[in-house]
Amino acid sequence: MKPIMLQGHERSITQIKFNREGDLLFSASKDPKPNVWYSINGERLGTYDGHSGAVWSIDVKWDSTLFVTGSADQTMRIWDVETGSSLSNLEMKTSVRGVSFSYSGTMIAYTTDKMMGHNSELDIIDVREPNDIDATPIMKTQVTPNYAKALSVLWGPLDEYVVTGHEDGCIIKWDMRTGKKMEVGQEHTKLIKDMQLSHDGMMLITASKDTTARLWDLATLEPLKMYKTDRPVNSASISPLVDTYPHVVMGGGQEAMDVTTTSSRIGKFDARFFHLVFEEEFARVKGHFGPINSISFHPNGRGYASGGEDGYVRVHVFDDAYYQFKFDF
Repeated sequence: MKPIMLQGHERSITQIKFNREGDLLFSASKDPKPNVWYSINGERLGTYDGHSGAVWSIDVKWDSTLFVTGSADQTMRIWDVETGSSLSNLEMKTSVRGVSFSYSGTMIAYTTDKMMGHNSELDIIDVREPNDIDATPIMKTQVTPNYAKALSVLWGPLDEYVVTGHEDGCIIKWDMRTGKKMEVGQEHTKLIKDMQLSHDGMMLITASKDTTARLWDLATLEPLKMYKTDRPVNSASISPLVDTYPHVVMGGGQEAMDVTTTSSRIGKFDARFFHLVFEEEFARVKGHFGPINSISFHPNGRGYASGGEDGYVRVHVFDDAYYQFKFDF
């Protein structure tokens, strides 16, 4: 399984994301220029120029027309995917930590940092309104001081609620219309680095610094499974082919600041595959020279991509051995 190496960033990758069809792969890093690539051959289509700080999170609309980025320069930008032009630039009081398009693609939920006397907020804007600097959120709610800072955000089915992952390890479901909290799930003990939905939107997987990834029922926030490792988990993704190949892939590794003191073999920067139901690890893929910060299955389930602290994105297509592998039970 020889990966395609995508080298377009000068600093560590913060998030990667496929579009719905999987032909495009978007990547963001701590340098201010998100990239878009052809996932089939690793050719870079272009960059989105405009930010002046690290880009923490990205999302792409279901029809691949719009692309949204949240950055440490205290702005959220909406881009035209095809031309790379910035359609709107929304200025916030603090840096934007998580962004997510709604299922319909008409709304964007985003979370902001707690800093400089401002609280962490969860806001929702309507993309269809002609908005620029002074876009008024259609829903606005304070996350702190009642809860810890929100790092990531996702939409539930039918755009009825959003789910946020927090610094203290809890996940909270918010009613989209009222901004009130509906449910709280508290299983993790340390901050949640990443949340991803399953292909059908029924399940949610969270990756945390407490060395575990957990599977949740999205409707009830009931914890279903736990995948345990011996290092912080930065990202986890559920296979779209969950009926035939019920697999979860996880990426992580030691803290970046400790990496230089060990060799890449000890640093444990592999992508790790677990069985969704049995919670057992069955494969590892080496490659990165630092912790994996973001990992995602291809929407057709026939491969995955990972972005690391080393600034590389690696796109893997599975060999036949992956499909022939059967779990004994």
